Amino acid sequence: MNGCGPVVVGVDGTAAGLAAVEAAAWEADRRGAALQLAHALTWVSPDVPAGVAPWDPDGAGARDRVNRAFSDAEGRARRVAPHLVITREVLVGAPDAVLGSESRAACLAVVGAHRIDGARGRLHGSVAGRLTARAVSPVLVVGGRHTRTGPVVLAADESPGAGQAAEFAFAEASGRGTDLVVLHARRSGRTTADALSALREKYPHVTVRTPAVRGRHHRALVEASVDAQLVVVGVRRGGTTAVLPGSEGRSILRDAHCPVALVPAAGR
Repeated sequence: MNGCGPVVVGVDGTAAGLAAVEAAAWEADRRGAALQLAHALTWVSPDVPAGVAPWDPDGAGARDRVNRAFSDAEGRARRVAPHLVITREVLVGAPDAVLGSESRAACLAVVGAHRIDGARGRLHGSVAGRLTARAVSPVLVVGGRHTRTGPVVLAADESPGAGQAAEFAFAEASGRGTDLVVLHARRSGRTTADALSALREKYPHVTVRTPAVRGRHHRALVEASVDAQLVVVGVRRGGTTAVLPGSEGRSILRDAHCPVALVPAAGR
């Protein structure tokens, strides 16, 4: 075990949730970390029959559903990593609040992709957006295909969170034994160049490619995701949701062909 804290993943019984569990199991296994399965229970009316838990108004019904969801999730995780240390947590609250709280002791939080409204770059109504606003750890949004081949792609710019995103992307490329493709936004400048230069020295074994971006940055990211195993984007916190930099916020989570890592800027 590497001592970095567990990988925490939301368990909700959906197909997207189970895909996230499989990805989280692989992430935990390669990091030498435990996998924490977290299920969020929304608090319901306290007006329930005597002797019944307030979160379980139909008796054992909710408990059975949660246990089935956990059993299915653990089965998927064991297929990926049979010897993984797996824990289960049932916590009362909204999914983003529960996972955000658990992420404080985690090295990575993982969620399944859901439809979003990307107007003005905000992830309105998405668990990923609200979770990233709360999370301390990076958030991996699992959509498209999950593959272990292809490069890591970094969205490089001058936005808050860009430095943390670059560090995460280099570490991921190193850990996965693959190339790093850096796609610069038009506004990328000296700060980004200096940060990338320092990271090249820190990770000399990582092959870095910087293809020219033709057309819009977010479209280049989506196109690069076709052959990638991960896209890394820095985000800033914007009140109760997370804000992706520039125009890529309108499409990358919706259109990416591979998982996307959202790396929060340091501080609040």
